[in-house]
Amino acid sequence: MRMPDSHFDMIVIGSGPGGASLAHRLAPTGKRILLIERGNYLPRSAANWDSQTVFVDGVYQANETWYGKNGESFHPGLHYYVGGNSKVYGAALFRLRERDFDEVRHVDGVSPAWPLKYNTYEPYYAMAEKLFHVHGQRGEDPNEPPSNGPFPYPPVSHEPRIQALNDSLTQNGLHPFHLPLGILLDESESKITPTSVCIRCDAFDGFPCLLNGKADAQVMCVDPALKENPNLTLLTGAYVSKLETDTTGRKITSILVVRSGEEEIYSADIVVVACGALSSALLLLRSANEKHPNGLANGSGQVGRNYMRHNQSILMALMREPNETVFQKTLAVSDYYFGADDWDFPLGLIQMCATSHAAQIRGEALPEWLEWLPKMPFEEMARHSMDFWLSSEDLPRAENRIFYDGDRVVLDVTEGNMEAHHRLKKKLEMILGAAGAHSVLLERSLYLGKGIPIGGTAHQAGTARFGIDPATSVLDLNCKAHELDNLYIADASFFPSIGAVNPTLTIIANALRVADGIAAKHGW
Repeated sequence: MRMPDSHFDMIVIGSGPGGASLAHRLAPTGKRILLIERGNYLPRSAANWDSQTVFVDGVYQANETWYGKNGESFHPGLHYYVGGNSKVYGAALFRLRERDFDEVRHVDGVSPAWPLKYNTYEPYYAMAEKLFHVHGQRGEDPNEPPSNGPFPYPPVSHEPRIQALNDSLTQNGLHPFHLPLGILLDESESKITPTSVCIRCDAFDGFPCLLNGKADAQVMCVDPALKENPNLTLLTGAYVSKLETDTTGRKITSILVVRSGEEEIYSADIVVVACGALSSALLLLRSANEKHPNGLANGSGQVGRNYMRHNQSILMALMREPNETVFQKTLAVSDYYFGADDWDFPLGLIQMCATSHAAQIRGEALPEWLEWLPKMPFEEMARHSMDFWLSSEDLPRAENRIFYDGDRVVLDVTEGNMEAHHRLKKKLEMILGAAGAHSVLLERSLYLGKGIPIGGTAHQAGTARFGIDPATSVLDLNCKAHELDNLYIADASFFPSIGAVNPTLTIIANALRVADGIAAKHGW
């Protein structure tokens, strides 16, 4: 049924980093904006910080079953809450490197150039860093792109063992740097201040933050925008089943929403889809009609294609001495981002992640772990662990795509560019050996309640790339659909390539850019 007073100036579908940032940017215009989220607020409880609950039981993960190309079922690493996947992200907020916007050659192919370059995004990166309270230090990262100012907040301090690792890496000729983090942390002389929201606990990366000390989309955008702008409305528990167009197919006229088992209909002058690269593509595909028989805005056949998610590994090094670090996620290494002395192609990024918990290790222990350390308890393994997240670039391939097979969601992914990732692991083994680690790195495949290879959708991108040519892209340079006059996309769907850094800051920066473009075009 059509709801009373159901027409808005703008409707934004999805409250993750893209949708929330765009809504936050445009709410002060006074225009009537409806922000639709399929989930509700994530419940705050002690379970937010329980490793068994979060990682092993996957309580906060979407209760959905998707399928791989060979029919194997899996549970995607999606989280349907206000704030989207950012409720459980690690808040590592990197700018893409300047060269990432150009064509980059890999051993397995080419990472395509972006139609817009880094200088277009630089001011929006600065805005995004301020909006999401990014802590960091310019000048440390040898591959950081140019910037017009410092980080808005000082770097998160290293604890003693991480500082020792930093010093060891530096002595061996590398250039470790403070990981740029979106965090509501106040420190004085490396000590937490009495009024800091974040308390530097061991439940940050991958956990919901019980204290709202993580700079996620709910905390930084949705809640402040709702408080300050009565013209902004949030609709939760609302699944957008379909977008309908007028008879010309050029304008979205109705947004069909299922809420509490009932269908509701809304409309808006401008519609922004920001459900995440996978879910946004699915929404366009299930919105097929006579004018768009292959899916909304899919005349190019590119909707759902060119899916990217990084080649990723989480590796646990066992140190000879106990690692008493509580907040471990403070250091990164980019020396091998674009190559190495023994390899002419990009390898990727090494960054630290949260400390391993015994429950995680117990939940995912592989036989070779137990054969190697048959008498070492899980608790002791956790105490001696030091943990790293490795990301290498995943190249866009048209055959890597998400689509519907009847009512079933199929994610067809073939791994590529893996030699670079294997070489990056070897580099980590080498540099950790000099820092007192055992020669074997144990791979943690359980993260966010799923295995990384196919279910690991945390760094989802692609599926509706932007470009100049409507025959090879879905969106124009303003991220408006080529084939519709009032449809925009404001998540990572637009990425032509993904680089090897976490994509969230680029999502936020682009959403702010798209918001400004909409405001300028429509005189807001």
